[in-house]
Amino acid sequence: MFYWLTGLSDGGDFFNLFRYITFRAGGAFFTALIFGFIFGRPLIDILRKRQGKGQPIREDGPESHFVKAGTPTMGGLLILSAVLTSTLLWAQLSVGYVWLVMFVTMAYGAIGFADDFAKVSKANTKGVSSRLRLLLGLLIALIAGAWAAWLHPQELTNQLALPVFKDALINLGWVFIPFAMIVIVGSANAVNLTDGLDGLAIMPVMIAAGTLGVIAYAVGRTDFTDYLGLHYVPGTGEILIFTSALIGGGLGFLWYNAPPAAVFMGDTGSLALGGALGAIAVATKHELVLAIVGGLFVVEALSVIIQVLYFKRTGKRVFLMAPIHHHYEKKGWGEAQIVIRFWIISLVLALIGLATLKLR
Repeated sequence: MFYWLTGLSDGGDFFNLFRYITFRAGGAFFTALIFGFIFGRPLIDILRKRQGKGQPIREDGPESHFVKAGTPTMGGLLILSAVLTSTLLWAQLSVGYVWLVMFVTMAYGAIGFADDFAKVSKANTKGVSSRLRLLLGLLIALIAGAWAAWLHPQELTNQLALPVFKDALINLGWVFIPFAMIVIVGSANAVNLTDGLDGLAIMPVMIAAGTLGVIAYAVGRTDFTDYLGLHYVPGTGEILIFTSALIGGGLGFLWYNAPPAAVFMGDTGSLALGGALGAIAVATKHELVLAIVGGLFVVEALSVIIQVLYFKRTGKRVFLMAPIHHHYEKKGWGEAQIVIRFWIISLVLALIGLATLKLR
């Protein structure tokens, strides 16, 4: 919305600042952050009043989690509201990639909200059936994949860009859309699996979002793509506004989610944020880099897959409990110890992902 103030500019006044993505990204960050601080406590009070017993705790989960009974969930509403408001205010809304990423985020948020609502209203850990969640997630990802293919410049349509290798493209043809679906659905569910400890998911999400935001800004500028040997995707620079809003909203949420958490993000937040990361990766042609930047989420998801497959085959477990953060809880690691160490791992992986921009 504020971008239209550039129409009042003569090229050398205050209004000219709104032409710059970096300026508007800063505005989006602070808007979302302040939004979180202002509305965080009132939202928590409403959720606590409406939910009563709060998020149901898994009976087969770690024993230490039973002390969290009564903590309200659906805190993802705070993040999504902050991101939506801030993005609409600061982004150039004529850019299709902005709407693509917001569509995926809010649509997955709606699935997560329905799941959280079912769990709270039934007072058990069984929400919307996993099959229905998967089908809806695939449908959203199908729309997003086709939308991205339509938005991409002709020379990049249905192409898979390889990190490190300069100008390397693989023509996926019609397979691109199913591939994009896997990226988006996989990312959404991987973040959802990671969200098991206070503050564990939100910081890695912010780190990954910040990294992808930098990538989106870079691939949306010809001077950067020429220098770094990247594929130019016009318009993706505006995604930096979205990721800045996500970081601001995420910090506002973390203020209340820091141990001991006053609220959980729930599936409302984790599915939406994971879907957003996947959508950004597809939009910027950096799907494979997402696997590096979001490596923590990949490991969390793989730990569940390995555990299930190995148990079905042998009747034994590879991990004491899956996802892998519960394995370390069972080994005696403290919750804060696990969370901070996983944050460090996320930061290191993000730096490696950024390094792929230059190593060509």
